Amino acid sequence: MPQHAGGSLSDALFSADSVRRIDHYLIEQQGVDGFALMQAAARAAFRRLVVRWPNGEPLLVLCGAGNNGGDGYLIAANAVRHGLVVHCVAVAPTEKLSGDARKAWQNAVADGVKVQELAGIGEPEWDSFFENAGLIVDAMLGTGVSGAPREPFSGVIVRCNRSGIPVLAVDLPSGLNATTGAAKGDVVKADLTVTFIGRKVGLYTGQGAAVCGDVVFESLIAGTGVSESGERPLAMLQFWPSVRDWLPARQANAHKGQFGHVLVVAGDRGFGGAGLLAAEAAARSGAGLVTLATRPEHVTAALARCPSLMAHGVTHGSELPALLDAATVVVCGPGIGQGSWGQQMLQQVVASGKPRVLDADALNLLCSRAAMSAGNQILTPHPGEAARLMSCEVPEIEADRVAAAKKLQSLYGGAVLLKGAGTIVASGKKEVDIAGGSNPGMATGGMGDVLSGVIGALYAQMVDSPAAAATIGAVVHLEAAGRASLEKGYMGLIPTDVIDALPQVFRKAEPHSSFCKGEE
Repeated sequence: MPQHAGGSLSDALFSADSVRRIDHYLIEQQGVDGFALMQAAARAAFRRLVVRWPNGEPLLVLCGAGNNGGDGYLIAANAVRHGLVVHCVAVAPTEKLSGDARKAWQNAVADGVKVQELAGIGEPEWDSFFENAGLIVDAMLGTGVSGAPREPFSGVIVRCNRSGIPVLAVDLPSGLNATTGAAKGDVVKADLTVTFIGRKVGLYTGQGAAVCGDVVFESLIAGTGVSESGERPLAMLQFWPSVRDWLPARQANAHKGQFGHVLVVAGDRGFGGAGLLAAEAAARSGAGLVTLATRPEHVTAALARCPSLMAHGVTHGSELPALLDAATVVVCGPGIGQGSWGQQMLQQVVASGKPRVLDADALNLLCSRAAMSAGNQILTPHPGEAARLMSCEVPEIEADRVAAAKKLQSLYGGAVLLKGAGTIVASGKKEVDIAGGSNPGMATGGMGDVLSGVIGALYAQMVDSPAAAATIGAVVHLEAAGRASLEKGYMGLIPTDVIDALPQVFRKAEPHSSFCKGEE
């Protein structure tokens, strides 16, 4: 798998504790003034604010008691200096402020910010703030809060979310766990989150993917201070431009035997479409050959839809070994069911020892068997399947998706791809990969079948790198869905739309200028 060490620090995702230690290192070891850092954060957030909402006043700035609140007071000061109308509310009493946060409040007051204590605001005035506000700045709870927000914060968060007013979150939305992306209680739903010093893992997966809105990163410091702090990232954020160079190069004289043979074992009675989606996705993702092993009654439909496939009807597990012998990689699980047919198929796939991608019902069947750990397999569970594989409940998976993916990988080996917004790929390394972005249009049946086919084809082309194949697959799948959504929207998106968009995505990784030249 490609190494991340040479990547940009902006792609590194840290835990909340690591970012606090980086902040401490900058102040204690590098001599960076803490209040100057807070001022830089406020200026950066305010710049983003006026670009995104040039007519967003009056601003309603909600401040807590920690440094996050200090950022908020200084944002309010920046706004007042620029002539904007500002209502600044101390959700936590200002008497609780200390250190740089207290200094920020004092500076804001000196700059003309009228700070009102929440406890002293009457209900009619509080109502009017929300009725008239053009933008809310959430600077209430920072990275030091990991539990459910308590009053008065929980009530203010609910009010923000019900108001329909756009929200800029300072560093992270209040109520979100910056490390896990979970929210144990009420959490602000932001339209834009401006985060500082280091990107936090929780902003990009789980609830974070749903409540952060657009996330922009402001490092605030120049030079190598962050890398010199010695803090290692917990994850690496991956987008299509960052992974497309991982694909093996293709020579002008390439032939199909160089790009692997994918065998898709899928589609019990009533689920023939699952196998076809996976097989066609594999064919669209660069596999040299694709064979579909499915129930005999599905073969005609498969060939009518995608004649480049080699489709075989199989009724019993004893018919599978001959097909397995010819395969480079096997994709098993979409629509195989949990009956005797599916059990026979999975048994033969596992017995073959071939590199494999296990999805859907293969994972459900795996739960009822002794753990089958292998270094040459990729598991692609959604949270429900992950919970069954770990004999726990879904909320335990979602409470810390990174930890869950790493635990699954330690149990089953190979690479584990935990689906969901902010898909996670764990491979046994300290850092996991997170596919940046989300797409609500993908919340429909069959999308996972497409993903398993894409990953199978990539794995066949880079058989020594299961984790890289899984990461590229997750990113390509999301990128293709994004392209398809531009035309189809979210509600009408179906899996075949994503398959149709795959060539447009892969095209970005191809050196067109060097191939297919005619005579001058």
